[in-house]
Amino acid sequence: MFIRAAVLGVVLAAAVANGAAAEAEAYPSRPLTIVVPSVAGNVNDAVARLIGQELTKTWGQPVIVDNKPGAGTTTGTKYVARAAKDGYTALLTFTAHVQNPSLYQRIGYDPIADFTPVSEVAISSTILAVSPDFPARTLPEVVALLKANPGKYPYGSYGAGTTGHILGELFRREAGLQMDHVAYKGGAPLATDLAAGHVKLGFIAVGTAMPLLQGGKLVPVAIAGTERSALLPKVPTFREAGYKGFEPDAWMGLLFPAGVPKARVEALSREVARIVRLPEVAKKMQDLNLVPVGGTPEAFDTVMKSDRDKWSRIINDVGITLE
Repeated sequence: MFIRAAVLGVVLAAAVANGAAAEAEAYPSRPLTIVVPSVAGNVNDAVARLIGQELTKTWGQPVIVDNKPGAGTTTGTKYVARAAKDGYTALLTFTAHVQNPSLYQRIGYDPIADFTPVSEVAISSTILAVSPDFPARTLPEVVALLKANPGKYPYGSYGAGTTGHILGELFRREAGLQMDHVAYKGGAPLATDLAAGHVKLGFIAVGTAMPLLQGGKLVPVAIAGTERSALLPKVPTFREAGYKGFEPDAWMGLLFPAGVPKARVEALSREVARIVRLPEVAKKMQDLNLVPVGGTPEAFDTVMKSDRDKWSRIINDVGITLE
């Protein structure tokens, strides 16, 4: 029994020593991996690579962007939740992170408890847009036309369970409308069909829609968020028209697995804040139709918890569930 206790003591002492060594080790001293839980080539991937390039310049360590798409972002997210808590594996994710627990029954992780916030990197917006040949141009006009033609005009979103789908169902409920949902496999095919008039209205990300908006091939009607976007200052919010629940902004943020030493969290957070404020990076992010943020871990933690609660209420109220 004394031998077992002695062995246990040695093991515990070694664990403490290893933990202390990890804290004392210069950071970073080896490559960092940023996991993106979606396919390569999209806006999240582009931002991860922008940040990675600048981190490599500053820290002198390679930054690997690892795309792990699947199951509504849960595949890559679950991978990071179970990664080593050493500050060398991060997750560049977006609003779906706090929406998924209310959409899927078993995702295998807690979006808050299993992660440590690093920084809210940027915010974007979702808009209600209509085809150029759609006769309604303002939100009151759209609602009046849809009410006069129940079931005639389905709305499109960029996928089942996406922010566009959730906001579409909220709009349908709040305005008392009868309209079906058409779930596209991404924003690009939705944008193409909206511009061609195959579907007359849809909830689409500003970044995806912007080239078509600028070319007059899509017409913006209303934008989600607490206030008008600097990207589309003439487009009114849903709140301005008296509709509630459309306030949460869509965000993109960086997370570590829970348990990463605080000093390492703060080191990466400081770098992200610096990077997104670099004129050349800010310009590239604005070209992606994103508004750079670069907030603190504490600020991002507040946003995540608040948005989790808001989206949970909305998803439960409108009754969306996914398998």
